[in-house]
Amino acid sequence: MKSRQKKESIILCDTNHVLSSDYSEVIVVGAGADAVDYKLISICHRGDIVVSQDYGVAAMALGKNAYAIHQSGKWYTNENIDQMLMERHLNKKARRASGKKHLRGPRKRTSEDDEHFRESFEKMIHMAMDKEN
Repeated sequence: MKSRQKKESIILCDTNHVLSSDYSEVIVVGAGADAVDYKLISICHRGDIVVSQDYGVAAMALGKNAYAIHQSGKWYTNENIDQMLMERHLNKKARRASGKKHLRGPRKRTSEDDEHFRESFEKMIHMAMDKEN
């Protein structure tokens, strides 16, 4: 019988933020462009679950056979990531062509958003654990 080792939870942030956590290890990296993203991918392993709103980070996590989920609860998969990256590219191209540099940010997060993420995240954890066995 394979023994199950406890996986730790890690939160990454750059030096522009101050975070503390009672349940996770907090790793602080330099404030350079994409420094947190590159650190995340460098410590990511097969079977890990990555929470990110960045499609590029999700694609790199999937490339390492990890799981990736958006903060909305949407799963990134090998079946949908290419289309998501293409849409991101086309949207960026359209913004550059129109001269718009700043778009309105996302709407404020609601308790329903939190509940949807929780349900989707728990489902992903169970699926990952089932595949591990």
